[in-house]
This record gives sequence, structure tokens and C-alpha cells, in this order.
Amino acid sequence: MNHLPVLPILLPLLTGALLVTLPRLTLNAQRLISLGSTLAVLGLVLWLGASVLEQGRLVYALGGWAPPFGIVLVPDRLSILMLVLTASLALPAIIYACRGDDDSGSHFHALFQFQLMGLNGAFLTGDIFNLFVFFEVLLIASYALLLHGGGTARSRAGLHYVVINLIGSALFLLALGMLYGLTGTLNMADLAVRISEAPPADQPLLQAASLILLVVFGVKAALLPLLFWLPRAYTAAAAPVAALFAIMTKVGLYAMLRVFPLAFALDQPLATLTAWQWLWPLALATLALGSIGVLGATSLRNMTAYMVVVSAGTLMAIASLGSAEALAAGLFYLVHTTLLTGGFFLFADLIGRQRGSAGDYMVATAAMKDRRTLGILFFFAAVALAGLPPFSGFVSKAWLLQASLGEGVAGLYWPLLLGAGFLMLIALSRAGSKFFWRQSPERDHEMRADRVRFACVLTLVSAGLILSLTAAPLADYTRSVAAQLMAPGDYVRAVHEAGLEMTGGH
Repeated sequence: MNHLPVLPILLPLLTGALLVTLPRLTLNAQRLISLGSTLAVLGLVLWLGASVLEQGRLVYALGGWAPPFGIVLVPDRLSILMLVLTASLALPAIIYACRGDDDSGSHFHALFQFQLMGLNGAFLTGDIFNLFVFFEVLLIASYALLLHGGGTARSRAGLHYVVINLIGSALFLLALGMLYGLTGTLNMADLAVRISEAPPADQPLLQAASLILLVVFGVKAALLPLLFWLPRAYTAAAAPVAALFAIMTKVGLYAMLRVFPLAFALDQPLATLTAWQWLWPLALATLALGSIGVLGATSLRNMTAYMVVVSAGTLMAIASLGSAEALAAGLFYLVHTTLLTGGFFLFADLIGRQRGSAGDYMVATAAMKDRRTLGILFFFAAVALAGLPPFSGFVSKAWLLQASLGEGVAGLYWPLLLGAGFLMLIALSRAGSKFFWRQSPERDHEMRADRVRFACVLTLVSAGLILSLTAAPLADYTRSVAAQLMAPGDYVRAVHEAGLEMTGGH
């Protein structure tokens, strides 16, 4: 299909619009439409992925307007990885929400679809201004999803979340204005050529724009000191919303990997960029702070939020090395940590529903009805997330350690990464003992785990084993993604050739 690249954006957009304009739809009808759309999006991105695997990269011009003047979508191997990951996370999250979490406020399913639209658009666009537009779409939807259900905690967390992201959006516009004023374009491929040919007098302003973009993407990716909004916001959100938010910080990392190697490092090594050099120390500090937060968390959901911070620091640190092997290892870890942390947000809610007023707080209380089943699942999930064999956490961290050793930074990265894993293991062990060991025999609640909710948690948590079993093909794919990222000239040629074909070679 010629229009296949735009369908992962168009389908959730139309679904969300339909759900908003038909307010008399019953909740069950909304659930059916939303679930069907999310499942269809997963099928579409897999279909699109098959085309990208065959051709390497696609260029789709919206409205038939040729680049650089028209808006283009450029699905490549990195885009497909992020699209499939988003859809794979969204499907269990929406099924989990359909068991009652969507009933505490209005327009949940419409907002969920708009969130998917923004995420998919950010991963597909080849225009940096439209990257800003899709950022705003997913952020506006996330504001409302965070506040869904109301409550003081969500309102307070939502205020901080909105303010810091509005500041980030204002800075994004400032950087875009500087880039457009200096180059006359915002198409990423055209921007790469214009920046590489920019006169020396423009270089200080271009460097300033790149540093502003680092701040903007750092806000989205939870980079220290721009991360303090995240733990409170992710802890306060409803479980399926927090699970989908597990991919949100990865949007910031994706933007870094997409914009900096392409637009600012077309004719020079990525590691020589001033903005990229700042990423290494800030990412290490993020990793260290997140580890401390995991150890000091008082609830399982709060602990998981800090695990997202740990994963963000881990990813940005390995990406800052700028080599193909480091990027490949980081992308493998990205898939692992996104699915596992998303599953843990749902798991925290599942446990909290069986513990009465104690919720998912790490205090001893009456024994859970399904203590044995949940305890076994918690054990394997904790082992996978902490990075112990034989699960994907061990495979990914071993690769990260190997890649950092090859870059000569093991002396800094190894202690922090291994120390973070050790602190996570201690925190998870403490949580497990509170939830499943130190309990009184009396029960003041008899609620059993909902089978559908349990299946959603099991689906995401089992990714630790599935990714381990399929580590070789996934590693090969992430290497091919890294190779594409390290060859930005191919991206530029593909977009320019598509433009020449559309204009008849003129």
C-alpha cells in the first residue's frame, strides 16, 4: 500500500476523533473500538516493518508535496523498532484499562488513542518542526491521562508535569526558530546538508541551538537535573497510563538519536559534538540518582518510576559513546527495560488490589488471596528486571558492559551499572519480603487477582524470558539499526532522491 507509512498515525487519530464526537457510545462500545484500533495499529506497524526490512527505508510525502518543502514521513529500522515496541506495550495496557480503570473519568479511550497518534508520529516524521507538533500532541494527551480519575496526588503531580514540559516546549520553539533563521529549512535531511555547509560565523548559534535541543530532549528523557517531575507523575498515574508512560522517556532518547547524528553530525563523528559530550556526565549522574531513588522508594509503583530513571541514565550513557556497538547494545536494553517496567507498573496495581488499604506500599499487612501465584511471578519478574541470568536483563547488561569496555570507559560505567543492579536487587528483595513473606495469617480482604489483568502483567513480564530466547535475532536487528544511524548520509540521499523523483529531477 502506497499510504501504509501514514496509517499508524491516521488510524488512532480517526479513532480518537470518533470516540470524542460520539459521546453517547456506551463504555463497552468505546472499549471495543479502542481495543480494535490498538490491535490494528500493531498489525499495521508489523506490516510496515516488513516493507522497511525489504527496502531499508521508506520516504512518504504527505499530500504529494516533495521534500524539503512538504512534510515527509521516513520510516526506517529505528522507527519500526520504536513503533512495534509502543504497540506491544499499548495493547496489554489498554486491555488492563478495560477492566475498570477507564471508568473513573471521561474520554479515557480517546485520549489513549491521541497518545498513540503522538507517539507514532514522533517516531515517523522526517521534519523537526513536526517532531515538535507530535511532541505536543502526545504531551497534551498525557496531561489529561495523568489527571484521569482526579485526586490531590494526581493534580499536584500533574501541575509539575505540565509546567516543566511547557518550559521544554517553549525552548523547543526557540531552538527551531534559531535553526530556521540560520538554515531556512526544518526538514531533517535538508537541515543536515545546510548545517554541514554553514559558514563559520553561524557555528556558535548552531551550537547554541544544539545545546537547547539537548535540554528539550533531556526533559522528555528524564536527564538530570530535569528528571524530578517523573517519579511523582508516574507514581500518581493510573496503572495502565503509567505502563504506557514507560515509553515516554524513550521518545526523548529517540529524538536525540534521530536529530543529533543526522542534523549536526553529517560530516563529523557524533562524539565530537559539544552537546553530545555533555550527555555522558549527566547520564551517569542520572543513573546514580535513580539507583538511590529505587532504594529509598516506599511503594512498588514509586520504585518502578525510579527504575525508569535508572534505565534512562543507562541508555543515555551508553548512547553518548557514539559507536555502533554501543548504540546496538543500548537499543537491545531499551526494548527489555520498556516492556519490563511497563509490566511492573501493572503488577504494582495488581498487588495493591489484594492488600486492602496498604496498597502497594512496602508495609507488612494481611496475606494476599493469591500470594503464591503472585509471589512466583514477582520472583521471576524481579530477577529479570535486576539483570540476573537467564533473562534478557542479564543479556542486555552483559552487552552494555562489553560495549563500554570496548570504548575504554569501563572504569566509570561498570561500577555505576553494576551498583544500580545491586541496589535494585536489594530493593526488590525488600519489597518481596514485605508483600509475600512478612504477613499476618488473617485476611481482611478476599479479592482474587482478575484473570485478564493477571494475563496482561504476565504478557509483559514474560518479555524477560522471550527476549532472552530471541536474543540473537534481536541483537542482529539492533546492530542493523545502529549501522543506519551511523550512516546519516544514506538518510539524506534517500529523502533527496525521493524529492527529485517527485519533481521530475528538477
